[in-house]
Amino acid sequence: MRLVILALFLFVSITGRSQIFEPASYPKGYFRNPLNVPIDLAGNFGELRPNHYHMGVDLKTLHRENLPVYAAADGYITKIKIEPGGFGRAIYINHPNGYTTVYGHLNAFIPALDAYLKDQQYKLESWRVFLDIPANLFAVKKGDFIAYSGNTGGSQGPHTHFEIRRTDDDINRNPMLFGLPLADDTKPTISRLAIYDRRLSVYEQSPKLIPLKRSVDGYTCTVPIVIVNSPKISFAISASDTHSGSVNPNGIFEAVVYDNEKPVIGFQMDKISYSNTRNLNAHIDYRTKANGGPYLQQIFELPGYSNSIYKKVSGDGAINISDGQVHQIRIEVKDAYNNTSVLQTSVQYKWSMIPVQPVAGKLFYPNMLDGFETEDCEFYIGEKCLYDSVHIGYHTTVSVSPKVVSAVHTIGAAYIPLQEAMTVRIKPTVPLADAQRGHVVMQWFAGKKYSVTKVEWQKEWATAKFRDMGNFQLALDEEPPVILPVGFKDGANMSKAARMVFIVKDNLESFTNFRAELDGKWLRFTNDKGRSFIYVFDEKCPRGEHSLKISVADEAGNVTTQIFKFTR
Repeated sequence: MRLVILALFLFVSITGRSQIFEPASYPKGYFRNPLNVPIDLAGNFGELRPNHYHMGVDLKTLHRENLPVYAAADGYITKIKIEPGGFGRAIYINHPNGYTTVYGHLNAFIPALDAYLKDQQYKLESWRVFLDIPANLFAVKKGDFIAYSGNTGGSQGPHTHFEIRRTDDDINRNPMLFGLPLADDTKPTISRLAIYDRRLSVYEQSPKLIPLKRSVDGYTCTVPIVIVNSPKISFAISASDTHSGSVNPNGIFEAVVYDNEKPVIGFQMDKISYSNTRNLNAHIDYRTKANGGPYLQQIFELPGYSNSIYKKVSGDGAINISDGQVHQIRIEVKDAYNNTSVLQTSVQYKWSMIPVQPVAGKLFYPNMLDGFETEDCEFYIGEKCLYDSVHIGYHTTVSVSPKVVSAVHTIGAAYIPLQEAMTVRIKPTVPLADAQRGHVVMQWFAGKKYSVTKVEWQKEWATAKFRDMGNFQLALDEEPPVILPVGFKDGANMSKAARMVFIVKDNLESFTNFRAELDGKWLRFTNDKGRSFIYVFDEKCPRGEHSLKISVADEAGNVTTQIFKFTR
């Protein structure tokens, strides 16, 4: 009898350990697969992407475009979006159960919706739109054909992006918790364990990486006891998941840490809003990833991570092991179908004399406004910029470019992430006429990455905002963009052509405000992925002689206008 009671106790203890999250209570079977091919995931909810969580599921489309896409449930089309990146072409459908579904990277809508879109674009004189649609215009039933799949926007290959959001708060839910038809009996894979000294900033240390070995019982470290020299530690893991019949590595759903069988903290990939998706940079070891290393998902909460995906049971994930005893650490990793992998290890603190290396720079804290000022550079870090305390260094160098009109100011390091933009102010090192000041931009660069922002002048100071640290300089840009026709020239006979294509080049790669007018009226050119500008001949361009005027500006305010004559 005692054995039965003991076994029952152990069963309850083990099965209850991971229940720090309430089970999801979403409607099962309400939404159908939006494709007519079996679900095969190229990406899942919460998957780690540059500067954001993946906010839906990516459904493979047999490596093809133009598969039919269907409404996942009854409702009405409430919004459509057209943009060069992001979703590309997207449809939003509101449903009577309080949820909204989103379908992205589409090639074309149903004819009636495409006609409505075109009419609105011409009224607004903008190809890029995000339209609210009256509820009575496009009602749909579950399974109605709504669009063709594609590869538009930020897509890197043919697929359909699918989301489920709560309509009233617009917060994304994990679609795999709604009972979509997907077989999954595979456990997540844990490939790496990292240990952090929580006395230090995560941006001022390299974690202790521990090799793992796998067995039928789960994962363990290759050493029986991991010895650390910090009395206060936290953990991160590299992990991935897939589903039955697939080898595509996707993201995990949940991870929970236990110290001597007591839950400490966990995270779960659900209920994430687009306003908080950049907080992924507080969830991963950003420094390791930015320096070319792997994704490490931190199972601890940084002090500047607001609206986080973590649930804290006993603290923020920092575990006190100063007692010198062996601590049994257990990390449970789950997918959305409750398949679970377990990593077990033993950790012990042993003091050792390791000299503390001083860190250059001023110490900044999260949730605090602070700044740094010199004679020709100032920067200000807002309350919601930083995730963890960190020393931010500063130094200057001289640029060799004749177009640069300031010193090069290096602020912090590119491996220190920012949630909100910091303010940077720079004084030019050469006198500038008023007309020249209007063509000054601030450039940011770090490694091969680069961006340009128009400045605002406050007396002698040029001001701009950036969401990355690195190198900053002022550049005088008086060179306008160049408009280049592709495959034809001025005066061409286009009677047999199906379309016209233009590309725009700019010396600082910062052109904007492309506008085309045919015989004095706005003409719709598409710009998928921000590459070529394309007009497909339609009723807007009848047979005969025409004049096409194209204007484009760059970030510095330089404008180019060209007129092309052609015959249709």
